[in-house]
Amino acid sequence: MLEVLIVEDDPMVAELNKKYLQMISGFNLIANVNNGEQALHFIHDNHIDLILLDVFMPKLNGLELLQHIRISYPKIDIIMVTAACNTADIQTALRLGVIDYIVKPFTFERLRTALISYQERIRLLSSSKILNQNQLDDRIFAKPTIHYKNLPKGIDSQTLKKVREVIISYNNEFSMSEIVELINLSRISLKKYLDYLEELGELESYLTYLSIGRPVKRYIYQK
Repeated sequence: MLEVLIVEDDPMVAELNKKYLQMISGFNLIANVNNGEQALHFIHDNHIDLILLDVFMPKLNGLELLQHIRISYPKIDIIMVTAACNTADIQTALRLGVIDYIVKPFTFERLRTALISYQERIRLLSSSKILNQNQLDDRIFAKPTIHYKNLPKGIDSQTLKKVREVIISYNNEFSMSEIVELINLSRISLKKYLDYLEELGELESYLTYLSIGRPVKRYIYQK
């Protein structure tokens, strides 16, 4: 059982993190604290495997706490769960060794993927003293495969697989109109699948504004 500490000053987000964590076996929420100073005191007196960490907090923010942890408690792993999405904060967190970075608002599937990937990593590193390249690529460094279960209404697993294959083979950012002809779906149906992949964190989107007409939504596949 992996012991988890949530460090989050927003009670609603903390409760959501707790709820999601309890839906995945193998994790035990040991406590929730609402700032970095409380977290440091708690870590000093308790064993912690993993911290779900926000950035924006009073007294001691998440990045400052992360620096303290890396110096004094290097064996604790960190997943950032935060609204901080500027590149400077992300680079700082990555350089300080976070194992994942999840931007609010997020979906259960995105957090679930991060936690299950972390579990697999811990199992692999504790089961063998020597690892080959295939093991590293399959279990640690490769993008985790998401197994689609309990798909929402209107989303078919085979069609979802086809949409993903087309997007990957397109190998570039795209708009709906650029790939709709490659998939035997209506624009309305395709949008459902693109929205779902965006919820899972496999796609990111932005609006591009043309000189005439409505803005166009473009998608980027997260390899």
